[in-house]
Amino acid sequence: MTNSAPQGAGRRLEDAIAWAVRNADGIVAIVVAVAVGLMDVLNQNMDPNIVSGATLLVLAALVYGSLTERRRRMADIRTATAGTSRAIEDLAMVRTLSGAEVALAHERARRTTSRWVFKGGTGTYLRAVTLPECVLEAQRQRRSLSMKIDIINPADEQVCAAYARFRSTFGPGPGDAEWTVERTRKEAYATVVAAGWHRQRLDTLEIDVHLSSVAPALRFDLSDSCLIITQDDPSRVSLCVERDRPLYDYYVTELHQSREQAAKLDLREAVPLADEPTVDEVRRLLDRLGLPLPPSFTDRDVGDIIDKALRAENPYRR
Repeated sequence: MTNSAPQGAGRRLEDAIAWAVRNADGIVAIVVAVAVGLMDVLNQNMDPNIVSGATLLVLAALVYGSLTERRRRMADIRTATAGTSRAIEDLAMVRTLSGAEVALAHERARRTTSRWVFKGGTGTYLRAVTLPECVLEAQRQRRSLSMKIDIINPADEQVCAAYARFRSTFGPGPGDAEWTVERTRKEAYATVVAAGWHRQRLDTLEIDVHLSSVAPALRFDLSDSCLIITQDDPSRVSLCVERDRPLYDYYVTELHQSREQAAKLDLREAVPLADEPTVDEVRRLLDRLGLPLPPSFTDRDVGDIIDKALRAENPYRR
């Protein structure tokens, strides 16, 4: 309690000194004006030159104060402008894509990336284009590749039914089959098979598959250079976020948290798959991964899964 008063007094003194320094021009003008005014009142015979000089001094102090205040305002304006510019840049950190721009953005993202993170429904485009092209680039450039895939769980009938209903909302595209629960499950199983097949053919490929029990409405493709967000409604634009934007980092965290809440498959336990996998190999692979096929799936259904895994058609090529 004894130190609070001296500390308070010291703080008030520092504040007073700081205020005096900031307003020195005004203080000088006031002091000179008051001094000259008193001298003029007390001494009627004061030399007019002294009065004129003092007046000029006061005016000079006022002009200096005006210029100083203008400089302060200009600095404030520059600071505000810089803040506005940053805000505008943040608002413009998302670029819209439509039509052929979507495929071009994916192609540029694949060209030099060493990682790819995908979150979506069943990964049809991932199987058809992204995964094989990224593997091909990694082989060509002799570098490692890390891929993390987050899709719906084909063993979860509820999430597969929800995703099928969602895809059916927009209706089938030209030449596209209807989205049913069975098709949804096959597509998701095919992505798991494709991941295991490619992993066995590139030693530098680190690939993880995570199975979610939540049906997504958007697809996320994240590379070293950008994040591409797409959806199944062709009438809506897609989005692209460059890596140097805050939103990119936000989604890195968001996608990581999503994978943490999904079931991860251990592809190290995968059984070998031939260049042209057999039905029995695929059944054994999925059994080993703890993701057995439904009893209702016939050998023909497994054959469909193999075709979708290794010969998927680009859904955007019309």
